[in-house]
This record gives sequence, C-alpha cells and structure tokens, in this order.
Amino acid sequence: MSGLPTEPYKGVRDFYPHEWATLEAIFGIVRATLAKYGYEEYNASPLERAELYESKGNEEIVNEQTYTFTDRGDRKVTLRPEMTPTLARMVAAKRRELPFPLRWFSIPNLFRYERPQRGRLREHYQINVDLLGVKELKADGEIVVVAHTILSAFGAMNDDFVIRVNSRTLLDAACKTCGLSAEAAKAYLRLLDKKAKMPAQEFKLAQTAITAEDPLARIEANDPGIREEKEKLMGLIIAWKARGMTNVVFDPTIVRGFDYYTGVIFEVFDTNSENPRALLGGGRYDDLVSLFGGDPVPAVGFGMGDVTLVDFLTTHDLLPEVTTGPEIYVGTPKESDLTHANLLADAMRGQGLRVFVNITSKSLGEQIKDADRRGIRYFAAVGEDERASGTLRVKRLQTGEERVLALSDVVHFVRS
Repeated sequence: MSGLPTEPYKGVRDFYPHEWATLEAIFGIVRATLAKYGYEEYNASPLERAELYESKGNEEIVNEQTYTFTDRGDRKVTLRPEMTPTLARMVAAKRRELPFPLRWFSIPNLFRYERPQRGRLREHYQINVDLLGVKELKADGEIVVVAHTILSAFGAMNDDFVIRVNSRTLLDAACKTCGLSAEAAKAYLRLLDKKAKMPAQEFKLAQTAITAEDPLARIEANDPGIREEKEKLMGLIIAWKARGMTNVVFDPTIVRGFDYYTGVIFEVFDTNSENPRALLGGGRYDDLVSLFGGDPVPAVGFGMGDVTLVDFLTTHDLLPEVTTGPEIYVGTPKESDLTHANLLADAMRGQGLRVFVNITSKSLGEQIKDADRRGIRYFAAVGEDERASGTLRVKRLQTGEERVLALSDVVHFVRS
C-alpha cells in the first residue's frame, strides 16, 4: 500500500522555516512602513457569505474562480478571493463607533481557483492598504504615495517600477460622450481590461462590435466632455512628481477588473522585462460600504500579492536577508552535562541569543557536524572543565577560530 502524497494541493505552497522567515521579514518591512503613516492592522476570518462577492464583484472571479460551497447548515460560503468586501462589511458594522478617517491595512491569505502560473497561485497572501472617510483627491494622493514608499523601503528605485494611473470617472465620461449605454460601457471596460493580453486586431474587432467610436480617442484628444476629469487626474500626477515620484504615468487603458471602483485607479508594474506582471493595483471605491445600508463611505486603497512582490524583489536582488535558526549550538560531551548546559543556555537566552542545546547521545564530533548541517555558526561544548572554570570555549565553525570567554562576553563574539 503506497503512502499519502507529500506534495501540497495544486496551486498552494508549503513554507519551510527559512522561506517563512523571508516572507515574515518582507511583511515586517511593510508593517514598519505603514506604521510610519499611521495605518493600523486588522484581520478577519477567510470564510464569508457568498453573497458578499456576488453583489458587487468581478463576474469572472465570482463565477469561475471562487471556492464556494454549502456548509452543513445549508449556507452558501466562500473562501475570500479578496479582502476589500470584508473591510467594507466590517466598517459598515461599526461605522457609528469608528473614528474616521480610517487608515487600515491587513495581510490576509486569499483563495482563487485559477490556473497556477508565474505570479499567480490558488492561495496567496496579500497586503491590503485602505484609507476610508475622505472623498477629496488628497486621499488618492496619499494612498499612491504609500504604495511607492513601500517598494522604496526595500531599496527599489524609481527606474525599477512604473505606476500607471487612470480614472474610472474619466473612462465613464469618455463612454458617455461616445453615446454608450450603461451595459455597452460595462462591456467596453471589460474588454479594455483585457487589451494587453489580446492581439491588436482581435481587440479592434471586439471593440467595433460594442462601439463604432473608441472612447480612448476622446480621452487622448482631451474632448470637452472629459476635460475636467482628465485635468483632475493630471493635477494629481504633477503633485506626485513634485514629491520625487517621477515614475508615475497616465495610462488610459488601466481599468481594474472589479465593478466597485468609482474614481482614480492605478497599477504598478515592474520595469524589468523578465518580470512583466503587475505588482499591485487599487483605486477608489466610494459605494461599497453602502451595500450594507446607510450612506456611502468614501474609500481608496490597494492590494499587493506576496507572490508578485517576491518576484519583484528577487528580480532586483532586493530580498531581505534573514537568519532563522539558532546562533550558537551548545554541545554536551556526556548526558550528565545536560543540566549545566541548560543553565548556561538559559543565561545566554537572557542576553538575547538564540541557543540550541544538544539532547541526543551523539558524540561531540557528530554534534559539530550537526551544528554545521543546521547552519549554526558557533559551537560551545559544556563539560566538566566548563563547569569548573565558569567559562565557555566558543568556536566559529566557518573559520575554526576559538575563544575562551566569560559568559557575559559570548553574545559580543557571536554577533561580531
């Protein structure tokens, strides 16, 4: 009888200690950056009522990519494919108690049933950053600055990524000036969202079936019917560039797939041709909270998946260096040495060191090999001589250098 398979479910990942430590280090940089801007972290269960997404989401995601099932209580439940509807639900539940404006962020795991490929998996973690309660464009201005600052915190330069900005209000105005009905405009925007992945001729034929006149031409010509909206957006871009964000550009083809966007939208792309995917995207969604009743709450935010972020950091050699394991291995020549070894280890832990104590019957030579295999850089054996002298002979395994040290000096040697 064969054993159970050891590989994970298709499209998800196992994180071994070093891999998880790297991801946690990345999230740590993000958390520290957002804290400087006054953003607070929240979280929620990955299980939501299915109607939360069916009411105002992306039809492709709802119909083809959600993990939806009926629970034992005959309730239709979905593993969350995104976090914004959950945020809207939470804000609506306590809107009278919350001190607006809200600056919130979360790093949840999300689930989508899609074909696994570079930059896309069936489960991933996503950094979500949102500012709620401010309808003016200064909120949109801040949220894009925050996105730029997060990438910069890893050491990324303006030449490493480009921020492409557009406006759903501008697109809607352009569709209106072309005489498109609401349904036709919706169909056009869905098509435009796929333009980058389609051959030019195929896109042109599909567009002609919807409208004889291309709304993008109205935008590029600065048509009087859309001029005011375009000027607002260009004003934002000028303000961002004044803050040193020279990699912000206007791109009228940016749409964002979700139907709940109502204003400024943006996506960030790696400029390296080896990693052409979008790193993050977001925009304004003023009507989402009102789906739960009450007046709309203005909101703007973005999401950035861990997979695309790691790909970006790897491409540009910006991954943070991490050390996950113990810093020093305490060996025991005999089993009777274990009690004293634990006492010394506890004292070193009190100084902040990460200490591994041998509890096996391996010889000292085998213990040194074990330390090396685990990537532990320092080794100290605790036997009768150490108990008598009150010192430790600490060896730097990489070079063979040894020092006889007082316990209080060990931490300085290990971290020098």
